[in-house]
Amino acid sequence: MIRNPNDLIRHNAFERINHWIVAICFVLAALSGLSLFHPFFRPLSQLFGGGVWTRIIHPSIGLLFAVSFIFMFVRFREFNHMKAADWQWLKRVGEMAQSGDDRNMPPQEKFNGAQKLIFWGACVFLLLMVFSGLAMWRAYFTFPVTLVRLAAVIHAATGAVFIAMILIHIYAAIWVRGTIGAMLYGTVSRAWAKQHHIIWYRQMTER
Repeated sequence: MIRNPNDLIRHNAFERINHWIVAICFVLAALSGLSLFHPFFRPLSQLFGGGVWTRIIHPSIGLLFAVSFIFMFVRFREFNHMKAADWQWLKRVGEMAQSGDDRNMPPQEKFNGAQKLIFWGACVFLLLMVFSGLAMWRAYFTFPVTLVRLAAVIHAATGAVFIAMILIHIYAAIWVRGTIGAMLYGTVSRAWAKQHHIIWYRQMTER
């Protein structure tokens, strides 16, 4: 797809590839995890070759997800420090949702307050998922039964909240036209940047 040469570069090739690897791993981990969580979701295990293969594949996908996310964390952590403007933006999210217009929202940097919260939420949830998952990985680790049971509860509860948070993230990306295109092609129009991330727009155009 031919892009406008005046567009701004928002994500380079490595960032986009990294993002989609993380996204694919999350979807696969979520589907395989749900199939192991409750009989209602058991048919999902057929996507992975059945219950036995799902139990083998699920933790491996989880580890790949975690490793891939480390690269994302290193690359994006500097852009996700919460500031006063971010909290002000979050306080007015309801107003924006009702009007469908974010032109009067507090000015934002490369990522807005909601994106930053999702980033840090993903960091916390992923840590909980990894450590609780390792405690349950009986093929390689042996922990007291009480700890394994506690890990199972933490893993399931965290997974449910994690999935809900990512669904909100996906909805927001669809709702703000141009966001998905930025992660597909790496660029955004100057008008898009100026409307949604005015501080970042100024940083990019005043270099």
